[in-house]
Amino acid sequence: MNLIHFPGRATLDRIRSLRLADRSARALAYVSPKPAALFAALLVGPLLAGCASTPQYSTGPACPASSSPSEADKVAAPGAPARAGTSYVIGAGDQLGISVYRAPELSMPGIPVRPDGRISMPLIPDIVAAGKTPTQLGSELEERLKEYVQDPIVTVMVTGFIGPFDRQVKVLGEATEPAAIPYRDGMTVLDVMIATRGLTRYAAGNKAVIVRRAGDQQETIRVRLSDLIKDGDICQNVQMRPGDTLIIPQSWF
Repeated sequence: MNLIHFPGRATLDRIRSLRLADRSARALAYVSPKPAALFAALLVGPLLAGCASTPQYSTGPACPASSSPSEADKVAAPGAPARAGTSYVIGAGDQLGISVYRAPELSMPGIPVRPDGRISMPLIPDIVAAGKTPTQLGSELEERLKEYVQDPIVTVMVTGFIGPFDRQVKVLGEATEPAAIPYRDGMTVLDVMIATRGLTRYAAGNKAVIVRRAGDQQETIRVRLSDLIKDGDICQNVQMRPGDTLIIPQSWF
């Protein structure tokens, strides 16, 4: 005869406890988020809140105020457009257009200023033009032409600009195209670098210097060209003056 054995009371209580524990665990897993999901929520929440808010940008230190050109610089700045208080000074190599009113045979549409600073035109074989403003040169031509023309009216126009050598901005060293540049009113270091097509691959841009002379005095101004060109540090965009020399050394590394 086969006998059926029923579990005892203690065994039934143990089975019942295990079932209750399993149900509780399932309910807890369903109601509460998993630890990974909870961590993600805590991490993403502040980021989303930050994106929704208005971004705050910190402003860098203010650039030191650059000194403006002196009145003497403004008077004779070659290449500068004519305006109140400024006059262009003719230099060797400039191209001039000379018009004599009611005397087209004496007019010269394009005449170069020779290396010695002089020009030649009909009835006036030789006259100094360099170092004078167009108005001053026109007045002198009128005086010379009075011998041949009644009440001459002469207009001098500068059509090609180089300017006096002592007022050009010179660039030496590791510029792509070192050159002597006609000074223009308001010219900065960045304008000079654009005109010389930037730095060479061997340039030590942050060690560049501007040599500036004022009478018997000489001033050296350090300028970090690499920071200006590559990083956009506008504080390094120094104001140039007529006669400045920008020296860009070579890097040894």
